[in-house]
Amino acid sequence: MALAGIKVLELAGLAPTPFAGMILADFGAKVIRLDRIVESTPDTMARGKRSICVDLKQPDGVNVVRKLAKKSDVLIEPFRPGIMEKLGLGPARLLEENPRLVYVRLSGFGQNGPYRNKAGHDINYIATSGVLSMLRRKNEKPTAPVNLLADFAGGGLTSAFGVVTALFERERSGKGQVIDANMVEGSAYVSSFLFCNRFLMPNPPGENMLDSAAPFYDTYQTKDGKFVSVGAIEPKFYNRFIEGLNLNLDPGNQMNMDEWPQTKEIIRDAILQHTRAELINIFSDDDNCVMPVLDYDEVTSDPHNNERRSFFTDPSGKHIPIPAPRLSRTPGTPDKGSQPMVGAHTREVLTEYGFSGQDINHLLKIGAVHDTNRSKL
Repeated sequence: MALAGIKVLELAGLAPTPFAGMILADFGAKVIRLDRIVESTPDTMARGKRSICVDLKQPDGVNVVRKLAKKSDVLIEPFRPGIMEKLGLGPARLLEENPRLVYVRLSGFGQNGPYRNKAGHDINYIATSGVLSMLRRKNEKPTAPVNLLADFAGGGLTSAFGVVTALFERERSGKGQVIDANMVEGSAYVSSFLFCNRFLMPNPPGENMLDSAAPFYDTYQTKDGKFVSVGAIEPKFYNRFIEGLNLNLDPGNQMNMDEWPQTKEIIRDAILQHTRAELINIFSDDDNCVMPVLDYDEVTSDPHNNERRSFFTDPSGKHIPIPAPRLSRTPGTPDKGSQPMVGAHTREVLTEYGFSGQDINHLLKIGAVHDTNRSKL
């Protein structure tokens, strides 16, 4: 795979850090998750990773991480600014010991600024980015898209992209670097369209074409309680849409915003006369922008997703998306096995990184590391 041979250390954290590590693992990197001895966060995105338990409160545990970092290409840490320096694992020290190391600092607000040490979650980061204020319907409060925008798009995905670009640059310079990946700037960046195209959003939130005001760009409930998505922006698609519903609407008034509320009611009532299956049959041709809103348990049976094998089923029965994008020669290939047990690979990894059996036994004895398979050895 594309990242074969790249060694990554991922310090255990919440959503964005595991996702960044999972992306790198899906595309071939060897990712080692450094879990805490006590109450490590369960990693539901640990496929393809190995786990070791290290006590960072012990100097010997810190030294383990330093030795691992000397032989690694990437380190991803999820802590607030200054924590790694207090542990003796800051970027200045680790890059001095391994100048080729790509050191990712994945935080909420970034490494400097008045909010750098402030606690927060996805909703707080997209609020600070200005994006959350744009995500609301008319006369309704802003609504976060679960925790996808900051944690995963603006955090994990941009971090993985930063790693790949830094590794690419390292081929020229021979040097690693520090990546300040934060979810405020990351969520703003992936939302650049909203900032760069203000002319498309001239009105208050919820009163513009793309934020639910337009009758031809919204979701509608069907007769059977399901939903369809409508994105008939271009005139030819709008014409096809109203023809399919047998509506007596003037296509020339499509962009007349004064008529949008009444038009939306007409469309809503027309769609409620049909089941979702009936609507999909009506709009079965390629020249329309009407698609079913698939539920979680429907995605694998959709004919398009099924033919492309866009999802796989993991050992627990969950439907999981395949890695994207698809590379023609070196595509990402997810590990479809079970999630690794926390600390299951401690001895294996330490041996691989040059620790002797005597050293490992000593570290286990003093509690600097822990191996959940220790009783089996």
